[in-house]
Amino acid sequence: MLRRLYDWTITLGQTRYALWALAIVAFAESSVFPIPPDVLMIPMILAAPHRAFVIAALCTTASVLGGIAGYWIGFAAYDEIGRPVLESLGKGDAMEAFNVRFNDFGFWPVLIAGVTPFPYKVITIMSGWTGLPLATFVVTSILARGLRFFLVAWLLWYYGEEIRAFIERRLGLMFILFCLLLAGGFAAVTYL
Repeated sequence: MLRRLYDWTITLGQTRYALWALAIVAFAESSVFPIPPDVLMIPMILAAPHRAFVIAALCTTASVLGGIAGYWIGFAAYDEIGRPVLESLGKGDAMEAFNVRFNDFGFWPVLIAGVTPFPYKVITIMSGWTGLPLATFVVTSILARGLRFFLVAWLLWYYGEEIRAFIERRLGLMFILFCLLLAGGFAAVTYL
């Protein structure tokens, strides 16, 4: 089933509605859809490199808006569904402690999930569920998703087809390394 969904997404990116399809996929992927927008974005940029940054901006905007929808899902569904279920299992207090720990990390979970292959939708929903401040969530989402999509766009614009295989194989690893270096840099500045 996942392969059919992937193939359908690729086919959609080859139509005249590709920009709309990209916006819809980027929006939905941030809250419920399993296929990342990169699947559409990469071939679209390779087909029209002069539009690389327009495509990245559209993808970033739609992804952040979808992230806000995911935040709302976590925020709205927790009180009506999540809390009663957890309380009936005797886990209400444990979830409150988890909320505090998650929010103690501030923007880091959103930043890391926004640029890595970790499912961003999980963090968008958890951010709403734990009550992470919406402004923190939105600003960090813009930074993270913009970084991810604009970096891919720049690499494809600058290197073209030869970078495609590299990106598809190693993008997750590169972003994880980048996040580790960024976190290490912040930690070093904080403790010096």
